[in-house]
Amino acid sequence: MTNTRRMRKKRKNKTRKNSKKMSKKPKKVGGKIYFEDHPEFRPNLSPRQMFKMGSFGGTYWRPIKSKFYDGELRNKHKKYSKLGWWKGISEDNLTRPFNKYDVKINKYGKKVGTTLNFWEDKGWIDKQDPYGWVQWYCEFYTGRRSKDDERQISRFNKLAGPKGRFRKWLITQIMKKGGKNKWNDHSISPAIRQTLQHWAYKLTKKDFNDELKERKKK
Repeated sequence: MTNTRRMRKKRKNKTRKNSKKMSKKPKKVGGKIYFEDHPEFRPNLSPRQMFKMGSFGGTYWRPIKSKFYDGELRNKHKKYSKLGWWKGISEDNLTRPFNKYDVKINKYGKKVGTTLNFWEDKGWIDKQDPYGWVQWYCEFYTGRRSKDDERQISRFNKLAGPKGRFRKWLITQIMKKGGKNKWNDHSISPAIRQTLQHWAYKLTKKDFNDELKERKKK
């Protein structure tokens, strides 16, 4: 193989693995965030909305140690500052140490989730996004495309998509504890609501009603 052919092959593989040329800016369609190249992925909260509403007890972008890198990782959120994502959000609501997790910051006042070490031990963290799913989402939202997209989108759909277990469980609990008029009652399953928010989703009246219609068909 000539040097020219090797260079072309290398560039081609690099583009396929991690490219911003393949994507277009996401847009809101019917209350959901629509990605033209991945219509199967339909969150309804942008990264900014997730943190503006109050998430992760203010600890998500804290300095961390990763099994993939030497030393400490910090300030990874600052690359998004130019997009205006953190305007009006205190740095303390983004980078506080994990041992100072503040449930009062969270929209629904509940501490949910597990540690980064737990996710690493399970093999669910990819080297390109050492902070986890939300970091992947931030990158995907701004245009990056990578070999990990299919896995991460699948994780979202299994948890917060139309057939996602947490989304369906929340609707079940609402019907048991309050009924149709209580779909937005935050006192019903606040921990599940907080978890869904950490996956860029908030239950809407339309999604609630659509699920009830599907259940009636069975």
